[in-house]
Amino acid sequence: MTEVTSLLRDLVRLPSVNPRGGPGDGGETAVAAYVRDWLARHDVRAELHEVLPGRSNVVAVVPGRSAGAVLLESHLDTVETDGMTVPPYDGEVRGGRLYGRGACDAKGPLAAFMVAAAELARGEPPAHTVVLAGVCDEEHGYRGVLHLLELLRERPLVGALVGEPTGLAPAVAHKGVVRYTVRTTGRAGHSSRPDEAVNAVSLMAPVLAHLAVTPPDVKPHPLLGAATRVVTRIRGGTGPNTVPGSCEADVDRRTLPGEDPEHVWHRDRAELAVLGAELDPPFTVDPALDTPPDTPVVSALCRALAAHGRASAAQGMPFGTDASKLARGGIPSVVFGPGALRDAHSADESVELAEVELAARVVVAAVRGLEERVGGVVAERTPHEERPCD
Repeated sequence: MTEVTSLLRDLVRLPSVNPRGGPGDGGETAVAAYVRDWLARHDVRAELHEVLPGRSNVVAVVPGRSAGAVLLESHLDTVETDGMTVPPYDGEVRGGRLYGRGACDAKGPLAAFMVAAAELARGEPPAHTVVLAGVCDEEHGYRGVLHLLELLRERPLVGALVGEPTGLAPAVAHKGVVRYTVRTTGRAGHSSRPDEAVNAVSLMAPVLAHLAVTPPDVKPHPLLGAATRVVTRIRGGTGPNTVPGSCEADVDRRTLPGEDPEHVWHRDRAELAVLGAELDPPFTVDPALDTPPDTPVVSALCRALAAHGRASAAQGMPFGTDASKLARGGIPSVVFGPGALRDAHSADESVELAEVELAARVVVAAVRGLEERVGGVVAERTPHEERPCD
């Protein structure tokens, strides 16, 4: 069994389902402790930082020749295991792939970053210090990365690689999200006398129809395509013999770089008010990512990919990541890792082990390829349609 296989199997065998705002069961901290101990055996010092009761980040440092640091960040938590068709925590290996919850999202990328950190610690010190962070709560409230940003406030960072399944493509852009609840209010009554009531579910019907056929009026992004808006949950009624007096639907609005989340919500509220609906304030707001492809950390990753015979054109991803929070905190960020998006959160989640091993080698090359003169300031650029890497 290879080192990567053994490492990733151990990570998958530690359940770390995000409790989604509920009390943590210690799963994320158990993974964090494993990361710390594994790195210690490879002469890399790491520490746990409690973010919430029973829920911790792990942060490791590989000293470099300069104070400027490169951040390797991935997450410890996973989504739920309901409906999985493979054992979620066995770490079964078949046909060169390792199966289980988190194998792709994002314990495969985390394992690649760990192997890369160990390799960087063995050789000549890199030009930049390397900070490796495994954070909790990425799948829900992203409190782990916000805690990490506070910890790194005084450290000069030249860029970040954020571990997610991108199929080893450098992803410099991804959508953001604004999630809100839309509500219609009627008048409850007995179902035998519906004419004396006002059915809130019926009032919601034209709202749902409108959302289904009316996309956001936003110019598409060259890497991300169109902004989207979709109903994800609906709730209405109290019993089979009562006309419902209220109905609620949750809406997931994927935003593009340059859109202001507050403006998006106010615009949707005005649009749906015409149909008699009310909107609650957003319960989730996450910014989009749009890192210039000529940013040094992106260029270094692209050169490393090309040197390993991989495609290096910058791409966009439809899903959100911790990278947008890091970028908003002033750290130029690119999303990168083994695994395909179609396998993340899936019933038979898996990742190709050879891709995890290659990801580790690419990360080492990218970190070593960053020049000492790199600074942490990203210059303004003029938007353009094509996004080639340097």
